[in-house]
Amino acid sequence: MPVAGRSFFLLPLIATAEFSLSLRREGYSFDAYRYVFSDPDFVSSFGYSALIAACTIVVGTVLVLPTVYLVRLRLPWLRPVVEFIVLLPLIVPPIILVFGYLRMFSSSSPFPLTGTARGSDILLICGYVTLTLPYMYRAIDTGLQAIDARTLTEAATILGARPATILIRVILPNILVSIMAGAFLTFAVVIGEFVIASLLTRPAFGPYIQRVGVAKAYEPAALAILSFIITWIAMGLIQLMAHFSPNVQRENR
Repeated sequence: MPVAGRSFFLLPLIATAEFSLSLRREGYSFDAYRYVFSDPDFVSSFGYSALIAACTIVVGTVLVLPTVYLVRLRLPWLRPVVEFIVLLPLIVPPIILVFGYLRMFSSSSPFPLTGTARGSDILLICGYVTLTLPYMYRAIDTGLQAIDARTLTEAATILGARPATILIRVILPNILVSIMAGAFLTFAVVIGEFVIASLLTRPAFGPYIQRVGVAKAYEPAALAILSFIITWIAMGLIQLMAHFSPNVQRENR
């Protein structure tokens, strides 16, 4: 990366980090970070978002993996349609998605999910599954492209394995690194998402950052740095798992 590009990327980050350490007039301190970590709402909101992210990853994997596997092996003519549908969340703003949920599942509708906390949690997970669908789909599709799924399927079928067994015990272990890559991307997106969680009035991490930003000055900068660190940890884990992937090790040999 050129020096100008690195500066364009690093200077705002350095300025935000410097501001987050400037709570005391006499010098730098970690008081803003201590306040954030001691705030019960920080722990509860981050824990809630982490739980929702885990549910989103599970639901997204269960939805995307069989679809990609079926399209790649049995219905290749359907691939352009599936890819168009998968790319729609990158085109349609999240606010339109959540307003559609509010209209369809409000208290006056046949399915009043927004009237209960559990129902709102389900809608939030569905919204996040839709929002992260492009990332999970691309990760799993890339993983299936890297292995000979057709040969593995034919061999397992000859040995008498059922389709569900093939998917869980043959295909899944071979693309586990790709699924984890999609999972880390999903986690990073869910942790920082604001619009859907706010309009569904859920106690997520994104709305918590916004609430702190209204009343505080230095703590939001600390939260921004923490969110950035979480995102980069997720990206680093993706790179680490890709490095130790069996497919990569076979190519290196």
